[in-house]
Parts: sequence; structure tokens; C-alpha cells
Amino acid sequence: MAAVVRTEQLRRPTVAALRILGVAAFYCVGGWIGLHKEVLEVGGTALTPLWPSTGIALTALLLLGAGVWPGIALGTLVGFLPLGPVGGIEIAITVGNTLAPLTSLLLLRRVGFRIELDRLRDGVALVFLGGLAGMLVAATVPVATIWLRGVTLPDGFWTAWLVWWTGDAMGVLLVTPFLLLLCRLRWPPRFHRWAEVSALVITAVVITWLATMSTFTLFFLVFPVLIWAALRFHLAGSAPFALAVSLRAIWEAANPAGAFAHQTLVERMITLQAFNGSLALTSLLLTAIVTEQKNIHQKIEEACDELTEVVEQLVPGQGTRLRPRRQQAVEGSEGST
Repeated sequence: MAAVVRTEQLRRPTVAALRILGVAAFYCVGGWIGLHKEVLEVGGTALTPLWPSTGIALTALLLLGAGVWPGIALGTLVGFLPLGPVGGIEIAITVGNTLAPLTSLLLLRRVGFRIELDRLRDGVALVFLGGLAGMLVAATVPVATIWLRGVTLPDGFWTAWLVWWTGDAMGVLLVTPFLLLLCRLRWPPRFHRWAEVSALVITAVVITWLATMSTFTLFFLVFPVLIWAALRFHLAGSAPFALAVSLRAIWEAANPAGAFAHQTLVERMITLQAFNGSLALTSLLLTAIVTEQKNIHQKIEEACDELTEVVEQLVPGQGTRLRPRRQQAVEGSEGST
């Protein structure tokens, strides 16, 4: 028994260390992906419209707990090593990148957030608390530090702050739902509507290309497809589509080409982040509403089944007569939604 206890005591720190190292590794991968579309450089740090590492960090905290926060700090510091010695600015960025997802985690816990994203309140909380509010720390701490140290900020303090904040916020709004979906998706995924899935994918590709490559403002064309994906496939359809469309828009904005061809940096950032924010907000809230209504229908069916069984036990033969009424009640509730 003593040997078993000793083995368990040794295993726990090992598992914790492996989790921290895993978070650091994935954080570095997310940073490497994000830096491929740099739009602005502040104090030697490249800024991007989408910073996937914040979404990875918040997902890790939601799934593994706040104890993996050293992995976020380690992943941030490792990303600076190829650039030279770590100084005050790099430390400030590390502090901001670590505190921001921790702040988001605390805010989400306060409102009883559930990672299933099956309630409207969960979608609202992730958008406004996890993404927009929590990431204020990630932008304010490093940008203020850079500014106080007298480093010249291209296009001014607020432009740098806006790009930093929106990039981190979009990482949460677009990457976190996708990762939460992957973590609870059964592999291989089973689809019973392959024809509809194929039609949705083809339509999404065509509409996304047309919306981003056209010199006209046609971003609104993606929203009917997003609604289709959310209504029919819930988070499994809306989260990948929102992320793919956002990545495509970021690619064109960083070039710039298509709809962003004749815009300044500030105009591109405002257009891009307004589009990405609307896309993420619509995806999360619509999916949450549809999932919540589906859960209500299931509870109604379960309640009707239980009632039918009780009546059948009390008055044999009457339960069978209640089944048509049960079906009418379920159909009526579906029609009202």
C-alpha cells in the first residue's frame, strides 16, 4: 500500500509538468501560426489580426484548470528566444499574455460558464467576458509598458492597442469554440447527411472566396451560410466555418487584396475586426440558441415518456392513448420555436 501511495505521489507532479509543457508547446505553435500574417510591429513585437495562442490558452485553462498557467508564460518566453535576450518589454508581454486568459477564466467561472456552449448565456459570456473583457489585460499591459519606455509606436498608441486587443480577442472568439468542439467530438465523426454536408462545404468555399476577393463590400454573403451551418449542424458546423472565413479574410487583409485593396491599415483593421467580431458573435449566439432549444425539446419528450409510463402503471391501457397527445405536445413546442 505504501508503494502505491508513493507511486501516486510521484505521478501527480509528473502529470502536472507534462500538462504545463504541453500547453507551452501548443501556445508556441499558435504563436507561430499567428505571426505568419503580421500587420504591425510594436517594440520589436509583431502584431496580427488573429492571435490563436489566446484561444489555446483559455481552452487549456477551461479544460485543465488554472494550474497550467505556467505553460502560458513559458510558451510566451520561448517565443522570444530566437529574437534575442529577454528584457523588460518581453517580461511585460509575458505578464499580459498570462494574466489575460486567467482573467477570462475567473470571469467565466463567476457566471457559471459551461464548456458545452449549450446555453445562450454561455455564448454571451464567452464573447463579452472571455474575449472582449479578459483580453483588455493582454493589450493594455504590454502596450503601456512599451509606450512608457519611450518606444515609438507606429500610427500611435491607440492603433497599436487596438490591433493588439482585437487580435487576442479574436483568438478567443474564433479558436476557443473550435478547440472545445474538437475536445468533445467523437472520432471518426458520424454524419447522416453527407449530401447536405457536401453542399454546405462547396457553398461555403464559393461564398467565402467571393466575399473576400471581390472589390465590392460583400462580406454579408457569408452570414446566410453561417446560419445554415448553425441551424443544421450546430457548433460542429458554425465553429469551423467561422474560423475558416476569418482566416481567409485575415489573409486578404494582410496582403492587402480584394475588398481591402484600397484601405489604410487602420481602415483594414476596423473592417476586419468588425467583420470577425460579427462572425464570431453570430456563430456563438445562434449555435447556443439552437442547442438550447434542442435540449428543451428533449426534456419535453423525456417528461412525456415518464408521464406515459406512470399512467400506464396506474391505469393499464391508458398510456397508449396518451402517446398521440404526447406527439402533438412535442410538435407544438417545436412549432412555437
